[in-house]
Amino acid sequence: MSVELYDPKLVNLIVGGIIITGFAEDSFIAVEKMEDTFTEYVGAKGEVSMAENANETGEITITLARTSPSIPYLNKLGLAKGENALVPVQVVDLNTNATNVSGNDARVRKPANLEHGIEINEREFTIFVPYMDMR
Repeated sequence: MSVELYDPKLVNLIVGGIIITGFAEDSFIAVEKMEDTFTEYVGAKGEVSMAENANETGEITITLARTSPSIPYLNKLGLAKGENALVPVQVVDLNTNATNVSGNDARVRKPANLEHGIEINEREFTIFVPYMDMR
């Protein structure tokens, strides 16, 4: 019997060659495919067929502390247009049994919303990945 360990310090996000830092507490990176991998069809007598879905798009949502030095860089990408907006992205997890994610021509959907208060709050960014590879 073995004990599995997880260390969040071993999870890194790289956007356009820049390592993103200053993540918020709790869940700081979320990865999601935009659609199911296949669509099923069940006939009147129970025959099942499946159609493969060619949609490889996905999103990476990240949550940063308001004090993160990466916010200006991601805000700049969220305002960029055309080819200047396209960057490679990677989620590199060095933990045991990890899933790594990558894609080229990714794009930050928009700059983060601003919220100011008496405590350190968070900023959220969504990165669209047109051809997401999850391994």
